[in-house]
Amino acid sequence: MGIVAAMTETEDVTTNSDDADAKAHEAVIDEALRLIDTGLSDLMHRELVSTDEVSDLLLDVRMLLTAAEMAAGSGPLVEAPVGA
Repeated sequence: MGIVAAMTETEDVTTNSDDADAKAHEAVIDEALRLIDTGLSDLMHRELVSTDEVSDLLLDVRMLLTAAEMAAGSGPLVEAPVGA
């Protein structure tokens, strides 16, 4: 059979974070979802959407999530940006 090992390192965030951290993460996720829902509802009523508008929405969500990670004291979500 060969060597069997986990391909990625995982962490159970439900047991390793205290109650305050869990609530803070939930608030950030709720805010990100609100941004996505608002952006999608604005874009659904149009036939054409520019790539600038879509990228702005994605950047807003990314900045929100990155700021929350940095405020929590941990490193960034990824070590290198996608496409670098």
